[in-house]
Amino acid sequence: MLDGLIWFVTQIGLGFYHIALAVTQPGLWLDWSDKEALIRFIYYGGSVELFFAVFDIFLLVTLAGLLYRPFMWGCVRVLEGFGNAVGRTAAWAGLIMVAQQIMIVFLQSIFRLGEITIAPLGIGFTQSVGWYAEGLKLWNAAVVALCVAYAFVQGSHVRVDLVYAAIGHRAKRAVDMFGALFFMIPVAVLTWMYSWFFLWRHLITPKVSASDQLEMMLRKSRIVKWNVETIGFSPDGFNAYFLFKILILCFVALVFVQAVAFFYRSYLEFVEGEESAGKYLDLDTLGSGEEAYEGTH
Repeated sequence: MLDGLIWFVTQIGLGFYHIALAVTQPGLWLDWSDKEALIRFIYYGGSVELFFAVFDIFLLVTLAGLLYRPFMWGCVRVLEGFGNAVGRTAAWAGLIMVAQQIMIVFLQSIFRLGEITIAPLGIGFTQSVGWYAEGLKLWNAAVVALCVAYAFVQGSHVRVDLVYAAIGHRAKRAVDMFGALFFMIPVAVLTWMYSWFFLWRHLITPKVSASDQLEMMLRKSRIVKWNVETIGFSPDGFNAYFLFKILILCFVALVFVQAVAFFYRSYLEFVEGEESAGKYLDLDTLGSGEEAYEGTH
């Protein structure tokens, strides 16, 4: 028990050292012309060191917010604003998906074309109709992955409520804080770690895993080469499935950011009372008189 506590405190201290090292020597992990730098980027992207670096930042921001609540409200507004901005932008992928489906139906069923060429600014991009048809899944995945925090801020997620509605304001905020701290954040962290290496196993060879040690990975850096996954489900089908793996990481990052924002908001509403509920919340609206059609709002 004591050894575990000493290790935890030590890692918190090392987290500040790793932040300073990453900021002052970016070439060690951002200069991808050096294969060792690429390996360091891959390793630290899903490492214990990254976790404690982020944890240290979280501790500092939380401490500052506890000492000065307007600062914590500012963090809530920035983090929720970020989720809203990403989600409102990504939601347009739904329109692109519909337009692409209409284009496929007309060009394939009516004009009997086997290929579609898109040439903005004279730069041609030609793929089979099947490629565009399978690629519709990417737009759908983008909406799901990138609108997750936006939907959370807007209160648009489906919920199963057993006791939450019957308890008081501060009890609800306590439940929210517990859920954010012990469910949302840990699940996001674990999913990030495995999703990170899942992505890179389809981008480079030899393959890497979460159990690899840095020394062993650096020894393999001399034989590392790019090997981006371009295998589709059909010979002429969509072949950029690595983009889905990138979207998984985006999804997890947005969940983590929103979990932090939700924890801060729940704490502030717990401390300041019921009159602070929904404070600074940027909700979408259909206009005056349309409240009945705005979901939970």
